[in-house]
Amino acid sequence: MIPLGAIAGALVVLLRQLFKGSKPQPRRSSPPPPVPRPGDRPYTPGAPPPIPPAAGAARPAQPSPPRSAPPRSTTLNLDAGQFTPVSAEEAKKQARGIKWNWASVNYDRRDQIPAPTQPRTLLIDRAMVAQGLLTPEQLVEIHDVGAKMAELRPDLAGIGNVADHAVAADQEERRRRKEQKIAESAERQRKHAEAVAQRRATDIIFLGRGVSGGLADRRANVEKLQQLNLPVLATSGDVAKVLDLEISRLRWLAFHSEACAVTHYVRFTIPKKSGGTRELAAPHREMARCQLWIKLNILDRIPLHEAAHGFVAHRGTMSNAVPHVRRDVVVNADLKNFFPTITFPRVKGIFQELGYSPAVATILALLCTECPRQRVTYAGRELHVATGPRALPQGACTSPALSNLAARGLDARLTGLARKLGWDYTRYADDLTFSTSGAPAQKTAWILARLRHIAQEENFTVNETKTRVQRPSAQQTVTGIVVNKRPNVPRETVRRLRAILHRAKTEGLAAQNREQHPHFAAWVGGMIAYMQMVNPERGKKLKAEFDALPK
Repeated sequence: MIPLGAIAGALVVLLRQLFKGSKPQPRRSSPPPPVPRPGDRPYTPGAPPPIPPAAGAARPAQPSPPRSAPPRSTTLNLDAGQFTPVSAEEAKKQARGIKWNWASVNYDRRDQIPAPTQPRTLLIDRAMVAQGLLTPEQLVEIHDVGAKMAELRPDLAGIGNVADHAVAADQEERRRRKEQKIAESAERQRKHAEAVAQRRATDIIFLGRGVSGGLADRRANVEKLQQLNLPVLATSGDVAKVLDLEISRLRWLAFHSEACAVTHYVRFTIPKKSGGTRELAAPHREMARCQLWIKLNILDRIPLHEAAHGFVAHRGTMSNAVPHVRRDVVVNADLKNFFPTITFPRVKGIFQELGYSPAVATILALLCTECPRQRVTYAGRELHVATGPRALPQGACTSPALSNLAARGLDARLTGLARKLGWDYTRYADDLTFSTSGAPAQKTAWILARLRHIAQEENFTVNETKTRVQRPSAQQTVTGIVVNKRPNVPRETVRRLRAILHRAKTEGLAAQNREQHPHFAAWVGGMIAYMQMVNPERGKKLKAEFDALPK
């Protein structure tokens, strides 16, 4: 263990370094050299020893060394002489007689050195000297350091108070700045929320993932729109205005969601002639009204290619079949998944090509397309989940016109190919027809190969299972019309209508509805009208028989 004296010495050194103005510790005087006595002489090897003095002879008096004065304090005017040692029993006895205020603030404080003027302190100092823990000189220096500390303590307290005030002021400033930043942030958030609410009420900036690109671009080609006699629309507000809708309602109609609780279409299936079923999607009333406006005011005003006959005013299956009458070779082809192939990006590109801004083109394309969806139940909720990309729905009034616009490039390229080789080309929706006579018929295989390549380059696919090459030796049909010698209805259809009208004279028309058609009389009238269009002479006779039936 380290002696307490060494600890006290280290404490004195430390305090001296802290308070450099204190008196340096006096060096202990080395013991005085021995005073030579008479008769003493230095010893020389080989010399006889000195003769001791005779017994009883008087020794010469030796002068005593001068006694140094005890160190004195320069601060408290202390000297080491007052720290006389005291025994343990005497210290205990004197301690019992000392009256000390044990509740004093200075009692057992560890941040200051008690003054030696206190009886208790003086008694403790004397006891430590008696125990050999400290020397009187060390005690003098310790109490000098304590006095200097007492002098500096008010300054230290003042400095501490100034520091506390500075820290408090800094904390208050930081708190004020923090509150100011919080208030400014809240104000920014409030203004941002107001701006967003205002913009949401007057504009559309987001319509779903993957389809909202371009909603911020309002640049429209006004000159081109005016040349095409189309309504000039540049912003979502313009679209909402012409459709007589609130912005929020337009956003709801055009919004794209992968899984939604409400859909804008009613889906049902019908049987195909070739087998299987076809899914139709009929829009709800408000969506149908918007699509009808787009069709009448935009799509119907765009001129189409001359080869397109489907869904075009003053054209139809008859005009599509006439160019192929009396031909040596008639080639029929079909485009696979025609409407589903025309997806949202292609429809958006059509509207942009007309001159509309990307924002308006996006909204119009979303109104005219829809995803194939499947109804599922998840977490107790019924959802309509998308199973494919947005495309033209089979059932919307805008889909046929948009399909004709999407196929303009295909029509132009196939028409050029056919004319170059001496063929004729027409298209009715997804039915493609080529025909020729004479030597060009030898290019049939090449026509089919080029058709596949061009269709693929135009993002379409030829349905190989429905491709037919028809010769004059068999019945040649184009969109349901026989074109061998003249446009005519197939024999099977004529025979069926005749049989129905003949039996209806005796059994009644309703009794002939063996397929349980919901509107059988209207269906028969429609078939007769179709026959009148293809073969007016034969159709006129059947019409007279139909009108003569009892109602």
